[in-house]
Amino acid sequence: MNRREFVVSAVAGAAVWPREMKASAVADEVIQVRVDGSASGAPINPMIFGGYMEPATTQVWAEILTDRKFAKAITSEPTPLPANPFFRRFFGEPFKPVGPEGTVEMDTKLAYVGKHSPRIKLDSSQPHGIRQSRLRIAGGKTYDGRIVLAGDPGAKVIVRLVWGPGSGDSQSITIPALTREYKKFPFKFTPGADTEEAKLEILGTGAGTFHVGAVSLMPADNTQGFHSGMIRLFKEEGFKMFKWPGGNFVSTYDYRDGLGDRDKRPPRLQPMWSDRIESNDVGLHEFMALCRLVGAEPDLAIDTGFGSAREAAEQVEYCNGSIHTRMGRMRAENGHPEPFHVRYWTIGNEMYGPWQYGHMSLDQYWVKHNYIVDAMKAIDPNIKVTVSGASICEKSVDGAEKKGNFFPSIWEPPITEKLPYEFGSINDWDGWLLQKCTNNIDNLSEHTYAYPNLAFDAEKQLFVDVQDPLPLKARKLANRIGGAFDCWNRYVEKMPWLKKTDIKFVFDEWGNRPRSADGQNHPLPGMLGPLSYALCLHEMFRHSDMITASCATGGLRLLTDISGDAVGFPAEGVLMKLLQTRFLNAVPIAVDGDSPQRQVRGTDFVDKGPTPTGSPTYPLDVLAAFSGDRKRFLLSVVNPTEHRHSFTLKLKALKLREQGKLCQIAPPSVNSANEAGKEAVVKIDETEQAGMPETIRVPPVSISLYEFEVEST
Repeated sequence: MNRREFVVSAVAGAAVWPREMKASAVADEVIQVRVDGSASGAPINPMIFGGYMEPATTQVWAEILTDRKFAKAITSEPTPLPANPFFRRFFGEPFKPVGPEGTVEMDTKLAYVGKHSPRIKLDSSQPHGIRQSRLRIAGGKTYDGRIVLAGDPGAKVIVRLVWGPGSGDSQSITIPALTREYKKFPFKFTPGADTEEAKLEILGTGAGTFHVGAVSLMPADNTQGFHSGMIRLFKEEGFKMFKWPGGNFVSTYDYRDGLGDRDKRPPRLQPMWSDRIESNDVGLHEFMALCRLVGAEPDLAIDTGFGSAREAAEQVEYCNGSIHTRMGRMRAENGHPEPFHVRYWTIGNEMYGPWQYGHMSLDQYWVKHNYIVDAMKAIDPNIKVTVSGASICEKSVDGAEKKGNFFPSIWEPPITEKLPYEFGSINDWDGWLLQKCTNNIDNLSEHTYAYPNLAFDAEKQLFVDVQDPLPLKARKLANRIGGAFDCWNRYVEKMPWLKKTDIKFVFDEWGNRPRSADGQNHPLPGMLGPLSYALCLHEMFRHSDMITASCATGGLRLLTDISGDAVGFPAEGVLMKLLQTRFLNAVPIAVDGDSPQRQVRGTDFVDKGPTPTGSPTYPLDVLAAFSGDRKRFLLSVVNPTEHRHSFTLKLKALKLREQGKLCQIAPPSVNSANEAGKEAVVKIDETEQAGMPETIRVPPVSISLYEFEVEST
């Protein structure tokens, strides 16, 4: 049974009981739910539980120093905040000089890496050097470091970690005698207290000068350079795919910058993110190590902004070629003789947007896409590629964001067209690509962000504030997913040959944005995220035959301690853990009911699709499935209201054994959220079940997952 037949069977089933149909169900009504075990869909691809990483070196990497290879000049000038607050999330504390003006010069002739390295002029009595402040460290935790130095024989250098004002609140390491050739020196510290104001100082006395080529400081318990706690929790949460390096970053990224000795990899400024520094400490080899550590499938993003077809083909050869190829030999020289065997490749990011580096007109970009994919598949014809797509929904939401001036005005010229854009127009990015690149598309990328506090007003042509009830707020994200499938159905009507292809969706960015019409971000209730994530994943499960993978944009966020390592799951992570442990390779089956879903406010093909999402069990959302081996029955019930609701369950073509269990997320209130250092209030409670109740009661603001062995199907 394909997706269309699966959905139609559920809708047709609802029409059989017209007298039972209600506009809504309130707290004291009992909703009727019917599950048909004979009407099943395609298995759910495990890569639906994916993670998205932008830029190359992310917070998963355990390095705690900023600009450790000195991409920017060291000066005593105050570091200005970015002009636009949007970029402050990338703000870090740089190195500053220690000593009088002129102590530190940036030397371009004897640079160790990049365009320059700091040269420190010494004084025989007063320490001169550089200092990085506002470091977050944990007391009693050991930190490993290394420093690359060169200098005159008369230079005497120490490296010191300071964690407090007292004479005993620091630790110093004396570096052996320097030479004029750069050399690496290891060091180790164990601070005596927690602080967010630690300082790392590199100080010298004596005669002459010394150069600092690079310096690093990491928790000693890191796992191949990554935070060990994050690796452990990513495995527990169950990520089955990582996309890297995602987002706008990739359009100026050269993967060759991330190869070889990490200390010799050139640091770069990220022009798309207000010149934030990219250290290139995480490159292809580190990313592949992360995937192996977690057990995730890699999805590599290709630069189609500044990049070329030749570079893309060489990257495929580097990853997948044998050691007898030119790039395969280079991979072996960098420590990995065996090919990485990367199957999934995303070709560019949001190339439809004027904000994207290397953006070009649609009539040019489809040619570039074909050039690049042809070159890549000439190297490895077995790879699967995802086009940088955008349905009418995605393009129209982008236009709505611009009309509301949600992002910097320099990113995009004013939008004059009326929204939604029209199918077949120059703004129909997917429509053109599907016509021109059909043979070079395995998957369509779609980015689906929702605004729970907003709705697009077609008359005003602006997002406006709305005060929707919680179940409608929570469903806006799922309706963005549904809008992509409504667009796909239009494309199939216009291009019938698409029925013969196996093109699927990759929702490689999705999530909620807490903005209001005043242009400000306002916090959302703590449980809105998990509820909307659950509804969104339910909708993906229902379209399992049309989805290869997905990445929640905030999916890799964890609760962290003062050292930056992970110590627990936020509420969304708890939900992801619950669903992935049960629904990997599960087979969804048809669900019917007597309470159709309400349509959310907004505009069709802008912030929602014309078809309401969810099961006909309003305000609940019910998803049923068999486990991959068809031995267990799974029933996931989302209650996105602040009231208890009840439903009766009728099963067709399946019989359950008596003993089962219930795994449930049901925190005290809609505002519940997990915090680092405190006992989790959003958690999974598991209880044994002596048979499925005749009437099932679900608590408010909850996700309930029932699991029973199947006696017969």
